[in-house]
Order: sequence, then structure tokens, then C-alpha cells
Amino acid sequence: MMAQEKEFEKKNLLTSIEFNRLTQAFQFQDEDFTLQVNTYFDTADFLLKEQRAALRIREKNGHFTLTLKQPAASGLLETHQTLTSAEAKYAFETGRLPAGETVSQIQSMSKINMEDLKKLGSLQTKRAQVPFRNGTLFLDHSIYLDTEDYEVEFEASSIESAAAGLSQLLKKYRIESRPTPNKMERFFHRKLASD
Repeated sequence: MMAQEKEFEKKNLLTSIEFNRLTQAFQFQDEDFTLQVNTYFDTADFLLKEQRAALRIREKNGHFTLTLKQPAASGLLETHQTLTSAEAKYAFETGRLPAGETVSQIQSMSKINMEDLKKLGSLQTKRAQVPFRNGTLFLDHSIYLDTEDYEVEFEASSIESAAAGLSQLLKKYRIESRPTPNKMERFFHRKLASD
């Protein structure tokens, strides 16, 4: 399976207290949180990051999806490709990705040599989601490298709708609005700080 889609989302980092407040407000139980593991890839000199792109394999419920996220005129363009567990394992061990639409999309980018890609590390997230204001609200608790963090994310049909929905949520629950890089950027920041 391969698909491309536009993604319109806004997110905000939370303290553990704010995370617990939202968990209670939306009546999430432990079993509502599912584990997903993102394993990130880039070149040694971060050529994908330089082009504001991110490449990951996500494992969720025993399924593996290779995703390239790229900036679009509005939101993000995501190219997805389903992998078998053997293809994912080979990619984790060697940095080599199976042929398909995602690899074709990477090859269409300037300066990226597929042979130079390597696995950088993984980020584990426990995620719960619920329909909210014509979109989807996600609560995430992530652990990576020497760090753990919490965030709320709101995904909607437009960037304006996502921003408005998140803003209303933060105001209602008295949560400070914070500049929030995406998980990949946060992972890179910690990776560079620890290297």
C-alpha cells in the first residue's frame, strides 16, 4: 500500500501535570493508549532535515509503515508505504529501504543518495486519540534517547481549523501555548546534543 496525503496539524508540548489533566478530562484509561515506535533515518550530514523533510518507519500493532514527510504549500505532504516485518528489519540493520513510492519520492529530492541513509535511532510513543471539533485530538507521551516529553496534537481538515481547535483547547484547560517542534525535530535536537 502506498498513499500520499496532506496533513494539517498543530501541537503543543505539555507538562506531565497538564498531560494528566487532559487524560482525565477526556476520560482516557491506560488501555486507550497504544504504543508506536518511530525509527528515524537520514544521512550523516542530515540532508533530509536540511530540506525540512523527515523519514521514518513506524511500528504499530505489528505493522510497519515507511513515511516521508515533506513541507507543502499548506501543511505537510506525507508519502506512505507499507513494509513487511522482514523489510523493516533489513532497513533497521542496514539503512537500506525497499523500492517503492516513498523511495521514488526521496530520489526526486535534490542531493539525497539512497546509499547514504542510515538509522539514527527510535522514539517510542504511547498515544491516545479521540474525535474533537471536526478533527482528531491526540495525547502523546514519548520516550527517546535520554528524554521523555508530553504533547497534545490536533489534526483537522485545514491548518486554520487545526490552529483554532488547539487554541480553544489550550484556553479551556488553562495550558500555556508553547512553540512545539515535531517529534523528529525534538529527536534530532537531543541526538545532536548527546553526540
